[in-house]
Amino acid sequence: MNVIAFPKLGITLNIDPVAFSVGSKDIFWYALIIITGFFAGALFVYFTAEKRGLKKDAVWDIALYGFILGIICARIYYVLFALDEFNSFWDVFKIWNGGLAIYGGLIGAVISTVIYCRVKKISFLNAADVCAPGLLIGQAIGRFGNFVNAEVYGLETDLPWGMSINGGAPVHPVFIYESLWNVLGLILLLLFRDKKTANGQVFCFYIFWYSLGRIFLEGMRNTDYILYLIPNVLGISQAVAAAGIIAGIAGFAVCTKKKKIRLS
Repeated sequence: MNVIAFPKLGITLNIDPVAFSVGSKDIFWYALIIITGFFAGALFVYFTAEKRGLKKDAVWDIALYGFILGIICARIYYVLFALDEFNSFWDVFKIWNGGLAIYGGLIGAVISTVIYCRVKKISFLNAADVCAPGLLIGQAIGRFGNFVNAEVYGLETDLPWGMSINGGAPVHPVFIYESLWNVLGLILLLLFRDKKTANGQVFCFYIFWYSLGRIFLEGMRNTDYILYLIPNVLGISQAVAAAGIIAGIAGFAVCTKKKKIRLS
């Protein structure tokens, strides 16, 4: 049981990471929240896909393959940079205890979607544009899995919304910051996608936006939750975020230029 409080707001919550049990098997809130985010994002894409040139049947294929490979790669990514956290080989498979790196998940989802689109002869760039809002929806919801696990919080703060975990000093609720950043990105993306001039622009905006937020939010995290590329200097996610910002801008420019060349 975790006691999570917002002292200055007068809010105290007692949260059991276990939602319920089926026989002797515990079902964790973390897993339920991740699954909820997945289905919420997939359903949004499903109901908006055909209008944007992607068949509804393809949405579930892309979502399912992306989810499976995304979870695998998210775990591999995390494990590779946090080997000291695991006492045995079997601990690697206990994803319900947390330890999924979103960039690894995104890499896995992109790989599976590229393969699927090649096999089905579908435009990957258009499919990525159509699916981008679903990614932000899933990420905005999924971050609350960190909340129920009382993990991935920030440095100490005196701000009114400082969050105390099990009686500790108030810290930045970084998971809320990232969730709100994703919601804002979703709004901007939805406003922009009807004005896009080339396939791939929406997805590139997603990569840029998420990476921009992550490069700052990563620096606000408690150091216990930073996977370091250079110890106590540079987090691996900050380095990947910097690359994501560059890739998003460059990709947007390339997609736009290709369209202009085609029109000319």
